[in-house]
Amino acid sequence: MTPRVLVVEDEPNIRELVCLHLGLEGYACEGLADGRTALKRAESERFDLLVLDVMIPGIDGLALCRAVRNGRTNQDVPILMLTARREESDKVIGLESGADDYMTKPFGIRELVARARALLRRPRQTAADAPLPAADGGEAVRIHGIDIDPARRRVRIEGRDVELTDQEFRLLYLFATHAGIVFSREALLTKIWRGDTYVTVRSVDTLVKRLRRRIESDPAQPKFLLTVWGVGYKFADL
Repeated sequence: MTPRVLVVEDEPNIRELVCLHLGLEGYACEGLADGRTALKRAESERFDLLVLDVMIPGIDGLALCRAVRNGRTNQDVPILMLTARREESDKVIGLESGADDYMTKPFGIRELVARARALLRRPRQTAADAPLPAADGGEAVRIHGIDIDPARRRVRIEGRDVELTDQEFRLLYLFATHAGIVFSREALLTKIWRGDTYVTVRSVDTLVKRLRRRIESDPAQPKFLLTVWGVGYKFADL
């Protein structure tokens, strides 16, 4: 099937240029100029790639990215962000909002097409996007000297029992059953927090710090729960 690409860019020249070259690659490209219209399309139609400008009217690109990630129709779609901002902090915010890649303006159209092609080659469902394994009644896990028994709700490190809260336990079980897989903060928000409690990506950082204090001999130099700068967190590879 022909890959479908949604390009959301309020500058007509850029939007038409991107759509032209993606079309030459054989992709079916749809261009929109504002975030609200784009969100409606993303909620009703399945796309294979989203190209989002950060500064768009209606709903900005970051809010649109988060809304798509929290939706149903295109929750797992690859997202490429475009922005005129060059600061590293802006890139981090974009990635934390759920984007898969990030380009600053002005950009080379050949590079954009190459990045789009790379994103389209990725499988839509990754281990990081898969449903969270059941922490209640799931299989016991042993990794890096850490024993996790969901049935007994028990964690032991080198023979020592470690007391964890429910959130800490579920976060540890998620990481331990997906060793080496990088999770964005946004992904962890959707997998760990339950109910309608208002939380932010900083809540993820706080929970990770708490869990490190429980399981790491030196939380400042963690061996198990590692930071992937600009993206999120992962558990040490096997």
